[in-house]
Amino acid sequence: MKISTIKALLLFVVVQVILLGHSFAQYKEYKLNAKGDTINAINKQGQKQGKWIEHTDEIRGNPGFEEEGIYKKGVKDGYWRRYNLEGDLIAVEHFILGGKDGLQQYYTYLGDLEREENWKGYNPDAPYDTIAVYGTGSGEIVDYKIVKAEPYSVKDGEWRYFEPGSGRVIRTEQWSRNNLVVPGAPKKEVVVTDDKPKKVEKTAEMLEWEKKNKGKKRALRDGRTGL
Repeated sequence: MKISTIKALLLFVVVQVILLGHSFAQYKEYKLNAKGDTINAINKQGQKQGKWIEHTDEIRGNPGFEEEGIYKKGVKDGYWRRYNLEGDLIAVEHFILGGKDGLQQYYTYLGDLEREENWKGYNPDAPYDTIAVYGTGSGEIVDYKIVKAEPYSVKDGEWRYFEPGSGRVIRTEQWSRNNLVVPGAPKKEVVVTDDKPKKVEKTAEMLEWEKKNKGKKRALRDGRTGL
């Protein structure tokens, strides 16, 4: 091997070591997987950051599982996948700033799709949001209003439940910002009215009566049009 080639390889190794050291310096804690990739890192602010693999043991009859995905500044972001302890995929979830957003899918231990959920998460690029105002009783929409958006995650959209094995849809639900929409519920028409009292047009008899009784206390009209 030529001396120039050896020098180039040594320089490459040195650069990689420097870059790797700089990368690790931004974390308080981290682990390395079998491929040498950084996982389960905690940044200088004490927040989970980057790719994580989390393990949950069986507890109180609830089966254990493992899940993997990305943390950004301590909250889940993007797609997360959950597996049972045998390694079978049982859920695919999507997050924005720690809240569920969009389509979520859940599977049985045999790999059959069990249900699909739709959620609406906070959009940091939209400072304001339009929300529906629901009436009492049948859950009809009576109005809409614009509010300042805050971090949230709400049921929003169609939820579908499937029959194991056949994949047949056995039930659907429609959600609107955590409100279950009742099928066929009529939307109540919102009528905007003027709160000012309407001016009453006075008849000639009314004007004559007011002129005749002007200044008199406790004057009463008997409803007759004659004077």
